[in-house]
Amino acid sequence: MAFDYDLFVIGGGSGGVRAARVAAQGGARVALAEEDRYGGTCVIRGCVPKKLMVFASEYPDHISDAQAYGWTVHAGGFNWDAFKGKLHAELDRLEGVYRNILNSNGVETFDSRAKLADAHTVELADGTRKTAKHILIASGGRPVKPDLPGAEHGLTSNDMFHFDALPKSILIIGGGYIACEFAGILNGLGVDVTQYYRGAQILRGFDEEARGLVSDEMIAAGIDLHLGTNIMSMEPVEGGYKVKATNGSEKVFSEVMFATGRNPNTDDMGLEEIGVNLGRKGEIVVDEYSQTSVPSVYAVGDVTDRVNLTPVAIREGMAFVETVFNGNPTKVDHDLIPTAIFTQPEIGTVGLSEEAAREQEPIEVYATSFKPMQQSFAGRAARVMMKLIVSQATRKVLGCHIVAPGAGEMIQLAGVAVKMGATKEDFDRTVAVHPTMSEEIVTMKTPVRTG
Repeated sequence: MAFDYDLFVIGGGSGGVRAARVAAQGGARVALAEEDRYGGTCVIRGCVPKKLMVFASEYPDHISDAQAYGWTVHAGGFNWDAFKGKLHAELDRLEGVYRNILNSNGVETFDSRAKLADAHTVELADGTRKTAKHILIASGGRPVKPDLPGAEHGLTSNDMFHFDALPKSILIIGGGYIACEFAGILNGLGVDVTQYYRGAQILRGFDEEARGLVSDEMIAAGIDLHLGTNIMSMEPVEGGYKVKATNGSEKVFSEVMFATGRNPNTDDMGLEEIGVNLGRKGEIVVDEYSQTSVPSVYAVGDVTDRVNLTPVAIREGMAFVETVFNGNPTKVDHDLIPTAIFTQPEIGTVGLSEEAAREQEPIEVYATSFKPMQQSFAGRAARVMMKLIVSQATRKVLGCHIVAPGAGEMIQLAGVAVKMGATKEDFDRTVAVHPTMSEEIVTMKTPVRTG
């Protein structure tokens, strides 16, 4: 059978665009359909605009520190309109880059929603059908709101970049990294931030000591964090929304944001109808080579709900091309992935948490917490933490956790060592770079806990 394309990609985010580009560079006939903006969650409504907002929100502390260091500087107030205009101009530029990458590599693009009609056929929104030998689904995920009275009035992370004006107050529901990042961002921009989380501590799944320090620092920065608390209902009232909480309180907030989970974008795509297996959340079930239960259909990125990180989606897209088009079956290595979350302070982490490592084998824990020189001199009480989890049997560093300004930058380099299987003694043999925060990673000599 003659196909219109060798590959048809559904989704113009980082994973889909990378796979389309590399396959086309290798001589494949490739098409891609995207119903929204090119760049996906990361570029348009996720990590890129969020990180720019993190930068903007940190300037009040920078100005305060500058004054403590002898500079005559004054904050004149934050101009949301000026920042928002420049932010969206940058997102437009990046979307243009993604479109140009596809165009310059000969990928035919369709600005359209797409679904599968059969194992080799994609149907566009206007009813047009295209055939392909292989179909790659990279349609990503989306934030979801809980099923409770008034939730339709709430915002999600998608809305955080589009305020006409910053709200006077906001309630953020959730305790994951998205909730905590936006709590820090909006607090830094001058919004009165309250956060409810139903669990006992924020950032479930991260190292207990690290998440505890972030929680303490968020509270110290002025975020009104309520643990063991959830929302029961919300309703529009004058001045915002009246929220009833499980702790019995009622309060009015200008806005309410839900950061209570994300679901894969698989609705109404014809997947189950053609035999593609979906998981409990609607995620596409794939094997180690990103192949679905239908041999001609593959999936990468958040739509598979494996490791929902942009660099992982890109790796999965590259491995797909190696496997399908280059004759080199390639599995994606999801082990020991360095990760940063841009809370304030940041967390950088790679490997096992102390809790997970203890369940696996006897360990040693090396940890230190201190006030860094730059902030201490400025009179700030903020603390940072460096932590290594070490196997007693092999001496390998099983986990590295950093809570500090710039933790994301530090963990990238520490991740190389941990991925290579470095031992505690390898860290010890490395000469410290002084005076830095990160030197503590190689100067901790005595374990604080064993077992």
